[in-house]
Amino acid sequence: MRKRKPLDDKQVERWLAGAAEPTSAPSFAATLDAAYAAGPDGSAWSRARRRVEESLNARAPRVYYDRLASTPVGPLWVAMTDLGLAAVSYGGSESAFAGWLGRHLRASPVRSAGRTAVARRELREYLVGRRTAFSLPLDLTHVTAFQRRVLEAARDVPRGQVATYGEIGRRIGRPGAARAVGQALGSNPVPIVVPCHRVLASDGSLRGYSGRGGLQTKRRLLTLEGALLV
Repeated sequence: MRKRKPLDDKQVERWLAGAAEPTSAPSFAATLDAAYAAGPDGSAWSRARRRVEESLNARAPRVYYDRLASTPVGPLWVAMTDLGLAAVSYGGSESAFAGWLGRHLRASPVRSAGRTAVARRELREYLVGRRTAFSLPLDLTHVTAFQRRVLEAARDVPRGQVATYGEIGRRIGRPGAARAVGQALGSNPVPIVVPCHRVLASDGSLRGYSGRGGLQTKRRLLTLEGALLV
């Protein structure tokens, strides 16, 4: 069988316009197959991938974060969205915190000292005793409805006072849900600002704390606030 010659540009134009001879189609198909098989070079792939990433990043919501390097409870990571404070984290690496933000908030993490300045200042002032309350709005859109109710109830516990897990359950209309309340507080995304440290076991013991330092940090925060502990 005689090998067909590849179509030139003029033949391609005629074929696309429907004016080429039917016998030209196989040769044109072979030309396309060869072009697809060859593919673009590496630099073209890189440029295309970069344009796609830039386009996706431009459309994704942003979450801004930065580090509070030194506090009485150690370094903290802080994150803000356009709605408010979304995360406070005790230490850890920047990559781990940024990765958590991306997964849980489904947003593109951007480090920004400016966008987190108020949150970092209020946390620093609170932890050294120069502030008694936070003015920060909260972004709790990424937690479940149940956890949001638990966090809001914990936030209503006054400074210098404590509540039990069972009491929080009753306040949200879920008596007997002390264990679920404890789990919800254990994954509190904004500790200190939402004072999960003010919630104790039914016997008055500290029970637990997921932040760095565990019970020692919980006790330190309660002492700072003037809570009377047994």
